[in-house]
This record gives sequence, structure tokens and C-alpha cells, in this order.
Amino acid sequence: MKYLVMVHGSQADYEAMAGKPSAGSPAWTEQDMQAMFAFMEGVNNDLVASGEMVDGNGLATPASTRAVLPGADGRPVVTEGPYGDAQKQIAGYWVLDCASPERVTEIAARIGLCPQPEGAPVYPVVIRPIMDDGSELAEATA
Repeated sequence: MKYLVMVHGSQADYEAMAGKPSAGSPAWTEQDMQAMFAFMEGVNNDLVASGEMVDGNGLATPASTRAVLPGADGRPVVTEGPYGDAQKQIAGYWVLDCASPERVTEIAARIGLCPQPEGAPVYPVVIRPIMDDGSELAEATA
């Protein structure tokens, strides 16, 4: 079964990674960034080697977010930028093809061990099954 595995972050977290601290998001050093990238590269390499990696990427800062809603006149209403500096948003994702919920949970637990500076916010690693044929939706609504 395929799963979407997501990590979260806020605009303040991205700024802290660029060396600009704020309340609750201490500045990351170059060594902190290198440790995080090396850790994630190891996770990704292992997922490729196991055949479980379908796709995965880090996302640009929340400040580059664009939301599109339908307007009252039928024309789109576009909002740019984050929806609030403190609000967490998806920072990166993996699409994984795993044999079981237990296996994807094991991978998410490993991702949760990614090194970061002391005092940096800790967010859960979120797992969502991907509906391949709609049967999961039928089961959920039954």
C-alpha cells in the first residue's frame, strides 16, 4: 500500500534554518544543517535500496505558498504567503510503498529522530494512506 509521510515546519523554522532565530525556533548552525541533510540522505538512500521510495522532496518556505479559492463571481481568489508565521505547514514529504502500516510507522519513527538544535520545535511525522482505488474511502464511510 502507498502512504504519504509528511514532516511539518513553520516560516519561523525555515528562517531559523537560515540562521535567523525567533522565539521557539533557535538558529541552526551550518553543522546542524549538514547533520540534518546527512540524516535525510541516509533515510532516502535506505528507502530507495529497499524499493519503498516512490517520491519525496523538501518544500520551499511557507512564505512562497499560494492558495487559490473560488470567488463569489466564479473567478479565483489568490492569496500568497504563509497563513501565519506560527502555523505549521508541510515542510517535506515522501510517497512510500510499504508492506504494512507497521512498516511505514517504523520509517516515520526513524524520520522523527532527525537531528536538530536543542530547543527547536518538535512536530509529529504524519502518515496518510493513499487511496489507490477508492476502496479505503468506502471502508471509512461504511
